[in-house]
Amino acid sequence: MTPYAPPDPAVLHPMPGQPRVVLLRPLVTSPLIEVGEYSYYDDPDDPTAFETRNVLYHYGPEKLVIGRFCALGTGVRFIMNGANHRMDGPSTFPLPTMGGSWSEHFDLLTGLSNRGDTVIGNDVWFGYGATVMPGVRIGHGAIIGARAVVTSDVPDYGIVGGNPARLIRTRYNEQDIARLLAVAWWDWPAEHITEHVRTIMSGSVDDLEAVAPDTRHR
Repeated sequence: MTPYAPPDPAVLHPMPGQPRVVLLRPLVTSPLIEVGEYSYYDDPDDPTAFETRNVLYHYGPEKLVIGRFCALGTGVRFIMNGANHRMDGPSTFPLPTMGGSWSEHFDLLTGLSNRGDTVIGNDVWFGYGATVMPGVRIGHGAIIGARAVVTSDVPDYGIVGGNPARLIRTRYNEQDIARLLAVAWWDWPAEHITEHVRTIMSGSVDDLEAVAPDTRHR
């Protein structure tokens, strides 16, 4: 019997000869960024700079959480809550950050609006140049169109595009989405995923349910 050998999720560059692709889990070092296994970023310039070039204004304490098996196209960016400015006075300029005596008024920058963690589900595909705004939650199996600006939550298996991003359609009907969420193939053991790659990528919902491992052992 042929053994099923899954790829190593700890390898930084999973594709031989393609240094533009990195797995994010072994790359990130910030305790404020959590990434599931096999999620990757593709950039012809320097994908290893993801934490500084693609996660912006991340001064904490909110987290960026990215699930497993997410595909991030070149230039995908996450805007974090540190980008917020006061809007209740005549000027939005953060004067205290410039130093000097202005810094004595740093209390003016506390208590700014914070939408909390940005949470990305599993198996999400981000198109080229998509931008995700602070505190957004994106459901499992969603597709984010190229250059979309995501300002609000995206449902499971939703397809969104535009600026601001709008729901174009869902990939499956409500009943099938519930079935897919129950199967949750991204949580299967790596060996079982390896055995059923073709079903996961091209099978029907019925096919996927038929090969799901016994939930009593998950």
